[in-house]
Amino acid sequence: MPHPLEVLSWVLILAGSAFAIIGGIGLVRLPDFYTRIHAAGITDTMGSWLILAGLMVHEGFTLNTAKLAMLLFFLLATGPLSSHALAKAAYLRGLDPLQGRELVDRHEVDDVEGEYDA
Repeated sequence: MPHPLEVLSWVLILAGSAFAIIGGIGLVRLPDFYTRIHAAGITDTMGSWLILAGLMVHEGFTLNTAKLAMLLFFLLATGPLSSHALAKAAYLRGLDPLQGRELVDRHEVDDVEGEYDA
């Protein structure tokens, strides 16, 4: 029977991998720049944090764990900040977010154009 910490580390690594895959799908599927930033933020924050936490649990108390903890805190500080800075820069340059019905209409037009391109 596997050790409980080994099971916990694999659960964290698999959960982080799931967040990374979901964020990658979101980058491809979402219609707007701002919603794509959100998908990238999910991948950057939850995916990497959970994977690093799983690796830290797997390693135990070693020098590698300290290095992973420093990397985790670096990502904790820079990930959300970079997403916010990117969104703010795009908004200040005049890229308006799609809202409400405009978002739905544009997404439907994109699907129709993709079907009939010949």
